[in-house]
Amino acid sequence: MKITYNRGCFNISQKILFIGDFGIDDIIALLFAYYNPEIEIVGIVVDYGNISKENATKTASYIQEITGLTKVPLIGGAIRPLTGEVPTYFPEIHGEFGMGPIIPKFNTNNHIEEFENFHEILSVVNQYQNELIIVNVGRLTSLATAIVLYPNQMSKIKDLYIMGGAFLYPGNASPIAEANFYSDHYAANLVLTYAKNVKIFPLNITNYAIIPENIVNKIDKYFKENDDPAGQLIKPMIDYYSNWYKKRDPSILGGPLHDLLTLWAVDNNDLFQFVEKPVKIVTSNDDGRGFSIGDFRPYKDLADYPIHSIAIRFDYKDFLLDIVKTFTKDPSLDERK
Repeated sequence: MKITYNRGCFNISQKILFIGDFGIDDIIALLFAYYNPEIEIVGIVVDYGNISKENATKTASYIQEITGLTKVPLIGGAIRPLTGEVPTYFPEIHGEFGMGPIIPKFNTNNHIEEFENFHEILSVVNQYQNELIIVNVGRLTSLATAIVLYPNQMSKIKDLYIMGGAFLYPGNASPIAEANFYSDHYAANLVLTYAKNVKIFPLNITNYAIIPENIVNKIDKYFKENDDPAGQLIKPMIDYYSNWYKKRDPSILGGPLHDLLTLWAVDNNDLFQFVEKPVKIVTSNDDGRGFSIGDFRPYKDLADYPIHSIAIRFDYKDFLLDIVKTFTKDPSLDERK
């Protein structure tokens, strides 16, 4: 158990069950948690999504090995969406193993196989119960499955943070839909129909979670000077990721770290503005697939839809300051330090 000094008083660190599809922004989020004493990852659910579950499993094991967090349980998540469709992967954005240009060096003495131990999610939930926060930054297939299989246990979750959706805002998987909700629209709608204490982090704000190149270089310099192999993964991954975004849109400053912002929010809710709105996800397979409907009118004709907290603004400067402080121990944005 981590005990940390936070904002003037002693706190027990936030306990997080992380559900991810192991793209670059997932891994940056996990590394942020590793270096942040106020966050404790107590379980990782490994899903398909940006890369295959097979490759994600290997990458998760590698991250465990390079950080020394070998006691954190890896839980085998979904291999495909509830639709039964064959997933589409995105190596051009995230690399074959979700680490951009990096090919993990696996311990040949530790053969990694595909694993199916999803029931172990119950061990994590039962151990931490009302203090456990689930951060779901990938497809929602595994989370939906857990809610269907274990409704009583899942009702004990303290909070649920979801990266997904686009409310009155362009999508990235279609003109109107965000990738996590689009890729398994059935799962997304199921989760948002039955889950409680949900905070949603849509593209509306995660698209602005960009770490500028000079700050990335500052972080890389620190980890090189301290000969830290885990930290030295950050720059080549972000550079690979940002280069893809810049080729598509030269006006952008870098690749948005959607999942990092969502994880960062766990300990920084006071730096976000949330609105409580009825939410539903379109489950048809036409052009509206995965569209996230939120009733933003002052009156609520859609009050029969479940009401959730939607993040609509965050303090970007404080985000950058905390990222730099966590990774370099320097609470400034001066890249010369």
